[in-house]
Amino acid sequence: MKKISVLIPCYNEEENVGPISQAVIEVLEKQLPQYDYELVFIDNDSRDNTRPILRKLCAENPKIKAIFNARNFGQFNSPYYGMLQVTGDCVIEMVADFQDPVDMIPKYVQAWEEGYKIVIGIKTSSQENKVMYWLRSCYYRIIKRLSDVEQIEHFTGSGLYDREFIEVLRKLDDPTPFLRGIVAELGFRRKEIPYEQPKRRAGKTSNNFYRLYDAAMLSVTSYTKVGLRLATFIGAVSCVVSMIVAVVYLVMKLIWWDRFPAGMAPMLIGMLFLGSVQIFFIGMIGEYVLSINQRVMKRPLVVEEERINFPEEKKKRKDKKKEKKD
Repeated sequence: MKKISVLIPCYNEEENVGPISQAVIEVLEKQLPQYDYELVFIDNDSRDNTRPILRKLCAENPKIKAIFNARNFGQFNSPYYGMLQVTGDCVIEMVADFQDPVDMIPKYVQAWEEGYKIVIGIKTSSQENKVMYWLRSCYYRIIKRLSDVEQIEHFTGSGLYDREFIEVLRKLDDPTPFLRGIVAELGFRRKEIPYEQPKRRAGKTSNNFYRLYDAAMLSVTSYTKVGLRLATFIGAVSCVVSMIVAVVYLVMKLIWWDRFPAGMAPMLIGMLFLGSVQIFFIGMIGEYVLSINQRVMKRPLVVEEERINFPEEKKKRKDKKKEKKD
């Protein structure tokens, strides 16, 4: 019997983890009874009652498992790490707030049985903020044009991934993984299933400007050279223009030395322009250096604080009990 793993990353989702677990299990047991399953939550150091609720769910159902991170390791590391911990023949990643519809699960599995190693959901529309959806569309189009690798528009990471793909992810050993880019880069046969993104069931999103900016810069520094190339080209053009202007000013001053006041305004404007360009591209280069630094340090994706209902964890507890008796 094949086994399906459903991975749900969560952070401050006390209102959603109970309903999402119930909804996922209902779909798996009623629509996919021929498969074994496990439901794995990976909690990114929630500050509300998410963890006590997960402990209760795990106690009631041994097929529900949980991994508690020692601290918040970011929106990319935690789900990626969770995908490496599951035991199924495939893993389906979904968010806890119901913005990835649970009725997509049978569609993912059907495409998987057709031979696709990767089956992903693509947002064709959203019931959330229309302005944000439009801005995301603009971002995806820009990054798609600039990237050296194919980028998938409106792909959030939700989808089904075969065990074979998971083993490849394990070998990558990337401390700053960007799954959306990796899926496109590795070239596995995949199927894209469109869906409309519903509103959050409850609670507030943890996304803010900093998190969105972090995601955007990770994709830019991981899959494009545009920042460094722009710095080179604009620097070269500014240098040529500055030299031409300097020569023109010198010639005009030599010819009309008694009538042509050079003035301070052109010098100040030129200095401010060139200074702002330099500062912008120093920051851009800094983003690339930061990305390199994070990869060179080789820090772990996640440090676990606790895991519940995993077989190896039960074995460790039995071994400890034996040691105490001895």
